[in-house]
Amino acid sequence: MTEFEQLLDRVVAKARTTRPWGWPSLPAPVEEAAVTRAESALGFALPPLLAALYLRIGDGGFGPEYGLLPLLDSPPAGEPAAVTQYLAHRKSGRKDPEWPWPEEVLPISHWGCGMYACVDCRTPEGAVLLYEPNADEADHAWYVDAPTLTKWLHTWLDGTGWYEESNDGMDLTPWTEFRIRTGAAQES
Repeated sequence: MTEFEQLLDRVVAKARTTRPWGWPSLPAPVEEAAVTRAESALGFALPPLLAALYLRIGDGGFGPEYGLLPLLDSPPAGEPAAVTQYLAHRKSGRKDPEWPWPEEVLPISHWGCGMYACVDCRTPEGAVLLYEPNADEADHAWYVDAPTLTKWLHTWLDGTGWYEESNDGMDLTPWTEFRIRTGAAQES
């Protein structure tokens, strides 16, 4: 069994036994056509692990805190879907150039208070970023939560994420690519 498969097995096991706030049950996985529609609407591909989470585990409803957002539709938890969130953030960023949304950075999980875990879809490994809009400037609103989606899932599975009470005060590294990745949004 590959490391990829082992990770998916661990996520499945935890997803079946824990439920994030607002999710009464684990939604069924999406079909391949849903991933294709999502990628078409976004204009970019999902990293393989992120696609596998939706295809093999569920359409949101598992993961840290409020769990993964649904991909295209809003199931019982009422969370707006990841694709909807991305498109809305990009549109909002074009209207307010002081707060642009980076290209190919997909919100995947809501933390409350407007904060999101987001996957940088430009690489197959998908770095996970924390968007914290309560900062005074957009440059100070982005942090690297984990260098890869794999590591982000491991922190959830192992209880070692910054959001755990035992890790209170853990500092995240600022995301230094913010201005580079939003240049096109600011010029539009």
